[in-house]
Amino acid sequence: MNDIIKEIEDAQLKKEVPQFSVGDTVRVYGKIKEGNRERIQVFEGIVMKRQGGGVRETFTVRKTSNGVGVEKTWPLHSPSVENVQVIRHGKVRRAKLNYLRGRVGKRAKVKELVK
Repeated sequence: MNDIIKEIEDAQLKKEVPQFSVGDTVRVYGKIKEGNRERIQVFEGIVMKRQGGGVRETFTVRKTSNGVGVEKTWPLHSPSVENVQVIRHGKVRRAKLNYLRGRVGKRAKVKELVK
């Protein structure tokens, strides 16, 4: 039974997944369906967490829009996620950046990782 499930899940995986981690600033190109039309909407923010594995892997992106914090969780291998573009890499020491929820302005920034 497990072999059948694994086979189905492997067929759902995307071939090319961008390399990004927690703390990175990313631009997510998500497909939005409005009626019978489909368009791409861009959501740019800091990756707060990545969780799960395989076909169930998700990542959460947070941005502030008009002074209000907005978080969206995206399935990594979903067909509704067109592309994930990494803008900059962040230097963090945590796996989940939940502390950013209580911060506003400059305090909500993440240092850039310089290589």
